[in-house]
Amino acid sequence: MILDTNAVSALFSGDEALARRLSGHDPLHLPVIVIGEYRYGLLRSRHRKSVAQLLETLIAESIVLTVDADTAKAYAAIRDELRQRGTPIPENDLWIAALARQHELPVVTRDTRFDLVWRLDRASW
Repeated sequence: MILDTNAVSALFSGDEALARRLSGHDPLHLPVIVIGEYRYGLLRSRHRKSVAQLLETLIAESIVLTVDADTAKAYAAIRDELRQRGTPIPENDLWIAALARQHELPVVTRDTRFDLVWRLDRASW
């Protein structure tokens, strides 16, 4: 399962429903895009030190998904599909969706914009 940024936040806050949802899905997959979004958010957080430690542990225990040429191909296809339907989604979500499609994994998120992407499974909690 691929964690979106809001799933990482919920995980760090101890969301029990999310913990149940993720149970048995080890290792988790963490897009480099999500790591960047989370690190950016930490720059403004007053809890940055403690949460940064949680993030480092999550990174160490996850499979980090990086962007490559196959991801770029999936990105282009998804972006064009959404453009044709007039349903764009934010750029970072496009890259996360591309990684999900490339690796054939669901995205764990509460963000319903991922539902606009064909052939992508969204796992909420």
